Amino acid sequence: MTNLLLLSFNESSLQAAKLAQQLSIPHIPVNLHVFPDEESLITLPTELAEHVIVFRSLNQPNGKLTELLLVSKALRQHGVKRITLIAPYLCYMRQDRENKQGEIISQKIIGQYLADLFDDIITIDTHLHRISELKEAIPAQHAINLLATDPIVNFLQNRFDNMLILGPDSESEQWVSEIAHALDCDFAIANKVRKGDRSVEITFPEKDFQGKNVVIVDDMASTGRTMGIAARILTSKGAASISALVTHALFMGDAKAFLQQNGITCIWSSDTITDETNSIELHKIIAEAFLKIK
Repeated sequence: MTNLLLLSFNESSLQAAKLAQQLSIPHIPVNLHVFPDEESLITLPTELAEHVIVFRSLNQPNGKLTELLLVSKALRQHGVKRITLIAPYLCYMRQDRENKQGEIISQKIIGQYLADLFDDIITIDTHLHRISELKEAIPAQHAINLLATDPIVNFLQNRFDNMLILGPDSESEQWVSEIAHALDCDFAIANKVRKGDRSVEITFPEKDFQGKNVVIVDDMASTGRTMGIAARILTSKGAASISALVTHALFMGDAKAFLQQNGITCIWSSDTITDETNSIELHKIIAEAFLKIK
């Protein structure tokens, strides 16, 4: 066995290849076949390593979680001693308390599931509402939640004059303020009340948006309703331009069309989830984090 190997799945093989190149290690995509009834057949390479990295973002997670179970168990059976999961987008972290009687707190259940399968988990910009560290949700040897703040700052540097960074809700204030401070520009935080999966109410602080090039920054966009409604308000307040930047490009259904219809001219995302809007590569910060625990 070699010392280290990176395995990936087709939907993120490009990002995995860049990470493998950054780490100077071999990279092999696994062979995945999904039968018509949605059972998965996975074929691993015959040559493995003592330490295997499995690279897979966990958007559309339900089938992927089963496939990770199969891969992890098979790797252990083949003598792999350490398995690291790099999941740039991590699923099931939003449900961290019982809001209604009987609701399942999926964060800790899925967290324990992943900790049982992997020695280390590395992810990016996981939305942790009421805990401060990922290890509280995933009790693995290493559970690391990286921030995309520095790559976002580098991407936005010198992109606009008179720029303002807008956070869509109070939870975004800490890192939106950090991005704005690094860019030496103004920022504002909106207030969001969610009425349903596709219904939100947004109010803005007393702020002069006239003539500003506003960049709405959030950790993820799914339906696009939050950003789209915010953009509609910004247009009414005289913003010169409105752009959207997210770490995780979930973008379900008509999300991107909704953003454009409401005045957002540029849509950018990091490459945690493969999408045409990918503009910010994160393999360097992932490699740095991995080398610290290797």
